[in-house]
Amino acid sequence: MILLLLVFLGGKVKNNRGLKMEGVRYCGYVFTTAIYCFMLHLTVAQITDPSEVSALVAIKNGLIDNMKYLKNWEKGDPCTSNWTGVNCFNKVGANGYLHVRELRMMAMNLSGSLTPELGQLSHLHFLNFMWNDLTGSIPEEIGNIKSLKLLLLTGNRLSGSLSDKLGYLPNLRIFQIDQNQISGRIPKSFSNLNSVQHIHFNNNSLSGQIPLELSNVSTLLHMLIDNNNLSGPLPPEFSTLPRLRIIQLDNNNFSHSEIPASYENMSSLAKLSLRNCKLQGSIPDLSRIQSLHYLDLSWNQLSGSIPQNKLSNNMTTIILSHNHLDGSIPKSFSSLPLLQKLSVENNLLNGSFSTDIWQNKFTSTSTLLIDLRNNSLSDISGALEPPLNVTLRLRGNPVCNNVNVRNIIKYCGSEAGAEHKMNNSVNVTGACPIHACPKDNYYEYVPTSPVPCSCASPLVVGWRLKSPSFSYFDPYVHQFEQYMTRDLHLELYQLLIESSSWEEGPRLRMQLKLFPAVGVSTFNKSEVIRISDILQFWEISVGDLFGPYELLNFTLMGPYSYLNPDIQAKHKSKGASAAVIAACVFAAFASTIIAVLIKRRHAKYRRILSRKRLSAKLSIKLDGIRSFTFKEMSLATNNFNSSNQVGEGGYGTVFKGILADKTIVAIKRAKEGSVQGQKEFLTEISLLSRLHHRNLVSLLGYCDEEGEQMLVYEFMCNGTLRNWISDNCKRTLKFGARLQIALGAAKGILYLHTEAHPPIFHRDIKASNILLDSKMTAKVADFGLSRLAPVQDDEGVLPNHVSTIVKGTPGYLDPEYFLTRKLTDKSDVYSLGVVFLEILTGMRPISHGKNIVREVNLAHCREKMFSVMDSTMGPYPSECVEKFVALALKCCEDKPEDRPSMLDVVRELETIESIFNMMPDADADTVDSKAKFNEPKSSSSFSDSTSRDPFLSSNVSEVYSISGVSLTMPR
Repeated sequence: MILLLLVFLGGKVKNNRGLKMEGVRYCGYVFTTAIYCFMLHLTVAQITDPSEVSALVAIKNGLIDNMKYLKNWEKGDPCTSNWTGVNCFNKVGANGYLHVRELRMMAMNLSGSLTPELGQLSHLHFLNFMWNDLTGSIPEEIGNIKSLKLLLLTGNRLSGSLSDKLGYLPNLRIFQIDQNQISGRIPKSFSNLNSVQHIHFNNNSLSGQIPLELSNVSTLLHMLIDNNNLSGPLPPEFSTLPRLRIIQLDNNNFSHSEIPASYENMSSLAKLSLRNCKLQGSIPDLSRIQSLHYLDLSWNQLSGSIPQNKLSNNMTTIILSHNHLDGSIPKSFSSLPLLQKLSVENNLLNGSFSTDIWQNKFTSTSTLLIDLRNNSLSDISGALEPPLNVTLRLRGNPVCNNVNVRNIIKYCGSEAGAEHKMNNSVNVTGACPIHACPKDNYYEYVPTSPVPCSCASPLVVGWRLKSPSFSYFDPYVHQFEQYMTRDLHLELYQLLIESSSWEEGPRLRMQLKLFPAVGVSTFNKSEVIRISDILQFWEISVGDLFGPYELLNFTLMGPYSYLNPDIQAKHKSKGASAAVIAACVFAAFASTIIAVLIKRRHAKYRRILSRKRLSAKLSIKLDGIRSFTFKEMSLATNNFNSSNQVGEGGYGTVFKGILADKTIVAIKRAKEGSVQGQKEFLTEISLLSRLHHRNLVSLLGYCDEEGEQMLVYEFMCNGTLRNWISDNCKRTLKFGARLQIALGAAKGILYLHTEAHPPIFHRDIKASNILLDSKMTAKVADFGLSRLAPVQDDEGVLPNHVSTIVKGTPGYLDPEYFLTRKLTDKSDVYSLGVVFLEILTGMRPISHGKNIVREVNLAHCREKMFSVMDSTMGPYPSECVEKFVALALKCCEDKPEDRPSMLDVVRELETIESIFNMMPDADADTVDSKAKFNEPKSSSSFSDSTSRDPFLSSNVSEVYSISGVSLTMPR
């Protein structure tokens, strides 16, 4: 039969030489597909359990898949058709069906909610929805999946309470719901999670007491429940947990509670972090815990003296600052060989301080910070000549007035002892030719390769240590490299730590590059899958030093891009696998015959097509961004009808469009002949395709057909901020809403400066580039002029600016940037400061020859600030406006060094927001009508005051000052 079909095809090809090339080509494809499907139909009998298929369909219906990652969920069978993110067991179950083993939905830009049908996936081992934008509650039906081992929901906006039913998962090993909005109590039923090793509930809104029943979970290794609203006493029973290594409960409210004395007996404990928990009483004697590395009890109300007995030789960090401790500094601190940080500032300590603490314990990578500020130390024992790697801070102690102590002035100033910064750059030998590695497939030199100047294409991994047991990474870099490569089964030279930075927590974020072995330029598919499985399945061992970790991203570029987003191996039944192999062999045979028959007919066409595809691949490399046809764009905008036009700028015209699936979008169409259109087009796509933040406009796709260049964004139905504060706007924007918009925009820009890899300078921040969605959430838009932040040069030096042609919008331009062409993060701070002044006054940056910064500065100096406030803003609390104006003017200082960082801007706005929220009847849109327009006070919100804990959560903070800026610290 098959032979007759082939003969028939040959005859058709021979007797219809007049057919167009397209017809012949598609005939061949159709025939090959038919043969392939026919063989599968004959040989593959296994299908996925129907109840699980219906569950998956329901799950998809509950999700909003803007990037169309799950488009193949509408075709075929989940297990045999390789549905994205679905992985099945490799054999049929007892009921004769295939079963779903894994759902891998990490970082797919999914929104919507999780549906109860998840509970029907009764054989599921692995559930991962990390780093999406899911809302709603965690379905209690997940508690029905008794086989579940990993439940990973980090980094969404899930809310509601935790169901008791989630406590009955006997095989659950990792329970991770951090960085959501979960509220309510931790159920006592969680004591039944008798296999759980990791409970990561940090950065939520959990309340009530920690159930003492959790002390029954004998398998527990790490308990991270910091940054919540927990209260009540700390359970003494935790001391009975035999394997517990980390307790991290910072920024909760255990008011009037003490640290249980039983914690002295926690023999396995490596880290105890109870910062800012309103704890009272004395510090337990922890000297018997020989595995202890890290102790943070700062920002509490602890009293009494510090225990004098010697702590573990493994200690790297002792933080006891901001308490009421008295007595002397223990001499035993001088006998801790690995100590990196001793912080006891802002206590009542007295007596003498011994310089023995830094003697005979240093290597080239060692660092020691000793912060003794604001105590009552009266003397120094020993020579005050610490080595370069020691940072010593003594300001605020009586000893600073003792002129007889040599060098005392060096360590008593406000800027004394800047902390040592890690420089982990790796330079390739200078003998390698510059730019000799091919760029089209993201090849680069392998820095530590045993073969000099070898080129390869790396895998890029975003990695974060969630609770490391050290304060400085430098001494542990080599140990970390050994630790990672051992479990990844790679050689040391195959791993490069490209960057590392500390985040709040404190947590250590890294970007890693993994290179293939010497002699190979790329990993093969099976190697990529193997590495991905190790990273996603938590198969990297968890040690005391590096603690728990999380995978932030696994970037597949260049030669690996075809594997996105679904890189996991698809496990089918053995019979199905054999059948598919047989069918593939037959299909390949049939395809070969067809190719021979039609080769001459379209060889030229193939070459043209190949060149076009290659060109497209090299020009734009995207992950998860949809490519639209010109026809789709035309239909969406009713042939670009002027009635759908919603904006226009130097780049082109913006249209409102409705896609075939009813999604409303904004389509930015480049002007014909735009001088910089191509460059801006490529820049904006490459930047936005890898930026995801609630305060940045999301890029959904692009069109690059018929000489047109279009960008497709999420539609922002409330337009631009400029429209809302213009004179002709018929709607009014109250102070609370303006404050929220300012904070949202600042957070979006902070993300660009600190979270994007590499960091990004926007370069064109203005009120018309801040858009508002249906909930009036501010989102920063238009990255056509954006520039990547500077990177280290060949000498390993990091420039503090980018030299570039001046571009931007008059009135928003940083004066220093305009004069020197040196673009820095402070250039964006200046532009945002101008936007803040627009928000407050309603004025334009430049109008009738008047500059908004100069006008507001003048009014502020004459104490007439309230005379220039926007009258449509309605009543507002004068204290909040004073602080807001002071912040805006500080951002607009002429000298970049006088401006706050974007992080300080966000913190100050959060302080203003917290003050505003405490006002009677304050909400996002209005203020109590009784609020008075008081004249400003003489004091400035930028005055110096006591420094505050850099990791303190905003939900428990008061107003403090850091770097001269009054602020409240975010989580």
